[in-house]
Amino acid sequence: MATKFTLKEIAHQAGLSLATVDRVVHGRDHVRAVTRDRVRAAELELEQQYAASMLSTSRVTIDVVIQAPSRFSSAVRAAFEAEFPLMRPTMFRARFHLAEVMEEREIVALLRRIARRGTQGIVLKAPATLGVEACLADLAAQRIPVVTYVTDVLASLRLAYVGMPNARAGATAAYLLGRMAPPGAARVLVTLSSLDFEGESARRTGFIDHLVKTAPHLETITVSGGFGIDRATGSLIQQALADFPNIRCVYSVGGGNAAILAAFAQAGRTIDVFAAHDLDRTNKALLASRQISFVIHHNFRQDARRVSLHFSKYYRLIGQDTQIEEAEIGIACPIVLP
Repeated sequence: MATKFTLKEIAHQAGLSLATVDRVVHGRDHVRAVTRDRVRAAELELEQQYAASMLSTSRVTIDVVIQAPSRFSSAVRAAFEAEFPLMRPTMFRARFHLAEVMEEREIVALLRRIARRGTQGIVLKAPATLGVEACLADLAAQRIPVVTYVTDVLASLRLAYVGMPNARAGATAAYLLGRMAPPGAARVLVTLSSLDFEGESARRTGFIDHLVKTAPHLETITVSGGFGIDRATGSLIQQALADFPNIRCVYSVGGGNAAILAAFAQAGRTIDVFAAHDLDRTNKALLASRQISFVIHHNFRQDARRVSLHFSKYYRLIGQDTQIEEAEIGIACPIVLP
């Protein structure tokens, strides 16, 4: 009985002793039929496993385009680079295009350049401007799948959205902030990087709607346009503090939290409750020093996995009935030691 597998491999697969397998393979007497069947079944299983391992691995190359402060984009890149190698049997390769600020024409030019060069998919975090959406319509016509990340566009322009449910995240922040804020009338400063980011606008809407229902004594004022960059954000906050002396709480949707804290300190003002987004290195440090009250976040590595599943499903590398769940909202607070 010829075999291309070692006796040790067969014995391990069949759960038999090496001596028993040796008797079966060499056709010796005094071996029960059921034992011979177990050895044949083990060889068949090994043959199937060998054939599967020889199949060429599917490769998917995608382009990740993110407009965000480097503290955010670097955390996302690290998560994607850690998770993609684990997505077997498909091999995912990512090319990253990261910038803190891009004008609409720069985003459109980049997307068109990627399309011309060739790509199997794009992950996009960018403002939902008319020019960007027109470009995405062209990409859809070229059958280039786009997964929007953290912030969204019209559903007809993309394959899927990956990121936390933004309106619900804003409502969660409002629930916690409303319960933590001292009693009495006060104003909450809501900071966005830009109103053009649909995800940030959805967080703001969810936050304000919930606050109106549950804590109407807390009014809001929105500041936008700093793009999460410290210098620009700090200037906007300084002006808001000068205009509204009753700001006591902060809901930071768009980042730049160190600059926000510095602006309050410079104005000699305190913050009763500071709610932020994303567990990047800056927010982790601010949580540890108790300068912010809590952080709404989700798992970036799980995001990477969801991205790869959407593209795998698009290219029929996994079953079309595969369910891809939305991101769960996490809440991080300062560590309390006994």
